[in-house]
Amino acid sequence: MKIKADDKEFELYIPSEELHQRIQEIGQQLSQQFKEEKPLLLGILNGSFMFMADISRTLDFELEIEFVKLSSYSGDSSTGQVSHEISLKKSVEGRTIIIVEDIIDTGLTIYNFIETLKSKNPKTVYLVALLSKPVAHQFPIHIDLVGFEIPNEFVVGYGLDYNGFGRNYDAIYKVC
Repeated sequence: MKIKADDKEFELYIPSEELHQRIQEIGQQLSQQFKEEKPLLLGILNGSFMFMADISRTLDFELEIEFVKLSSYSGDSSTGQVSHEISLKKSVEGRTIIIVEDIIDTGLTIYNFIETLKSKNPKTVYLVALLSKPVAHQFPIHIDLVGFEIPNEFVVGYGLDYNGFGRNYDAIYKVC
């Protein structure tokens, strides 16, 4: 199956069923690990909104949900600059923070954000990423839980976009 997002075509890469099965597994693992805590689940907008919604529904512990909006992409490549468009409003001091990210590509955005977050003295910062491109990583990032490791392919769907298009699909597609 092929889709179009703006001026590019994409082909099916990770089907919806496989995606949702892995999300259930991640939710079970997080529920075991954090059942005795009240963490702050912190989604990185815009890309993580679908993953954040689905993962939060699998969790069976008390938690708070918050979003920040960070960006370092324009089109299909990194700008090299991180923009904080919506900042964190809640105090994280002494809190367990679970960051929910759609994709770790070069790692610039999440590395920058985690360093900023750590300066606010959280108890711990735990990073969950739906997708990771290990060959593209350029920063020393520890991802605690990864849904799927993928090659250096440009992908859309399930919250991920190309020029704002393609987020609405319930599967992951790679550029043709």
